[in-house]
Amino acid sequence: MRKRFTSVFFASGVTLALALPFPTAASSGTPSLISKAHSERRSPSDLAVGGDLAGLPAGSTRYVGREDLLTLPQVTYTVADDQNFAKPTEISGVLLEDLARALAGEPAADLVVAVCDDQYHAHYPRHYLAEHHPMLVLKVNGQPPEGWPKDAEGHGQSMGPYMISHPKFTPGFKILSHQDEPQIPWGVIAIEFRNEKKFLGTVAPPRHATDDNVQAGYRIAQQNCLRCHNMGDAGGQKARHPWLVLSAWAAASPQHFAAYVRNPQSEDVRSAMPANPNYDDATLQALVAYFRTFQSPEKP
Repeated sequence: MRKRFTSVFFASGVTLALALPFPTAASSGTPSLISKAHSERRSPSDLAVGGDLAGLPAGSTRYVGREDLLTLPQVTYTVADDQNFAKPTEISGVLLEDLARALAGEPAADLVVAVCDDQYHAHYPRHYLAEHHPMLVLKVNGQPPEGWPKDAEGHGQSMGPYMISHPKFTPGFKILSHQDEPQIPWGVIAIEFRNEKKFLGTVAPPRHATDDNVQAGYRIAQQNCLRCHNMGDAGGQKARHPWLVLSAWAAASPQHFAAYVRNPQSEDVRSAMPANPNYDDATLQALVAYFRTFQSPEKP
């Protein structure tokens, strides 16, 4: 299965902060790639980088060439648990932590966002980077993207120009029946560096919603819903149903909302969203409780 489609809506995870921020290009002495980057894409293999970049105004976008990414420290692993590959596969590339050190403008830009060509987003908060060490893949079995295997779903699609994988993934948390999931998108065309606190504040429940159920739903939604659904410029737009639409559905018909999350095709045969059969009633109720808070008139 194309792993970036798995689960309900979303992507980020439980928000934890490490005591020590990772150094950025400005603070570590790592040569910045910004001086080599261009203001326009010059090749289909250029990686767009944006958000908070070293030495540039917030929201700037630059394009980094594949050959320049190859000058960063490279790591190589044989990965055996990535569902994008049918068998153990050698991958090499740049750790997202090292990419952040080379490009991010300040330590507060501690959330890495991978943007795919279909507007699916994968989110890597500081705790995920430290625990799982995701890699921006540059080579598969020593080959550039044109030599990579096709997508695991059998559609014959290229998984380039970039993808993200791990040396090995061990779940780091479990909330109700939702377990920490690997963020392993392919078709990655851009990387953004964002302030995690501000970013997640966009989808935080209102201050008065302190119920444990709401908070559990919020943490689950960070890792799932944000993959394909957006609140403003936070989150993916693959599903084309923004956050407040999900909220309206949860408020108007919580039973339908929960049934759709568990098995979308049972509610709409045209739905392309994957099913979540492992989500129990408590998990679905937490998601409903969380999304319904956005219909409250007390929301600031």
